[in-house]
Amino acid sequence: MIESLLVANRGEIARRVIRTAKRLGIRAIAVYSEADADLPFVAEADEAVLIGPPNPAQSYRNVEAILAAAKSTGAQAIHPGYGFLSENAEFARTVEASGLIWVGPGADAITAMGDKINARNLMAAAGVPVAPGTTDPAADLDAAVAAAAEIGYPVMVKAAAGGGGMGMGVAVDEAALRIEYDKVRAFAERMFGDGSVLIERYFPRVRHVEVQILGLADGRVVALGERECSVQRRNQKLVEESPSPAVSPELRARLLAAAVRAGEAVGYRNAGTVECLLDPTSDEFFFLEMNTRLQVEHPVTEYVYGVDLVEEQLRVAAGLAPTFDPDALAPSGHAIELRINAEDPKRFLPGPGVVRTWVEPTGAGVRVDSGYTGGNTVTPFYDSLMAKLILSGDTREQAIERARTAVAEFQIEGPKNNLPFFAELLENDEFLTGTYDTGIVSRMR
Repeated sequence: MIESLLVANRGEIARRVIRTAKRLGIRAIAVYSEADADLPFVAEADEAVLIGPPNPAQSYRNVEAILAAAKSTGAQAIHPGYGFLSENAEFARTVEASGLIWVGPGADAITAMGDKINARNLMAAAGVPVAPGTTDPAADLDAAVAAAAEIGYPVMVKAAAGGGGMGMGVAVDEAALRIEYDKVRAFAERMFGDGSVLIERYFPRVRHVEVQILGLADGRVVALGERECSVQRRNQKLVEESPSPAVSPELRARLLAAAVRAGEAVGYRNAGTVECLLDPTSDEFFFLEMNTRLQVEHPVTEYVYGVDLVEEQLRVAAGLAPTFDPDALAPSGHAIELRINAEDPKRFLPGPGVVRTWVEPTGAGVRVDSGYTGGNTVTPFYDSLMAKLILSGDTREQAIERARTAVAEFQIEGPKNNLPFFAELLENDEFLTGTYDTGIVSRMR
């Protein structure tokens, strides 16, 4: 097993990786910015290195500073978490060229799946269903208009290099397309350094379902079930659950088989997620994208499948067999994750501030993966995620009841937070019956 691990991230995910590393007897090394010096993950690491000012470009995206920290501390491996440099193929290559172990998929797989158009084409060739859309970037506005006319409105205008729900817009007609195309292209150039845009069919009433895959050290790719991710605001997830209440055993078998084919098509190793759109009226699903990293919502899979996905990542990176039998994977029970963000619960606008009170709920089936505690400051420099509240139970109903109790018990004062939204959601008929889709939040608002 790896002996020392540098976590190139911050907040709750850094704390999460550090927890597993220490349980396995691995020396855990944190890197942190000036803004994060007082956060729990820094104190909980065996060693911590200051790598720069709050600006991510000068700290958590600063490759030279991270590699210097790895060298100075004698780190053997680097875990990138999610966000920041986690899906940066050049960083992965640089880590390995420096003689370090990269805890993630190979750089070639990251490259192949990072471009949305290339990924769509690869998946289609592998027999994975893809939604109607362009096979090449729309070179200009006229090309986008022609593509949309062939596909049929409404269409999704999407940054080819985007991810995480960013760089997307919906056009219901040509007039809207002309606006969205310019908007998405400009955003993509600014955020991703690549203004390539693709056009896909947009499904107004659809569910967002994803499959957790793991590429093993022996070359096999296995699927650890699906997660329902349809509770979203601005195309970004707020709630995830596993199993999906919309997925039958027959549909699950098809989803998981397609996800395994997707991983095999790029020789995938380590943890990854195949995201799909599901038409609940027909049980048709279409490949959306592959996230070549550990997902924020991985804990619900851990509960339902009884695995520690961070440990499995480390074992794959070290060339070791998994802790589970790949031929005997089966779900048990139900789990739900609520993303506790520092944001207004009505408009979902960021609301950073000093955490005056922080009291986490406890009890059977309750897990809190938090990045903050009382006295910390949620700054405007990073994502608004403060914690993940994960509830598990023998049934979906039991998990929901535990979620109600935990949301009521979770005390946060200082930053704005979305706990009131979750209290509302957990009484919503669509959510309770499991019949919701990606429009549920807009209908609630």
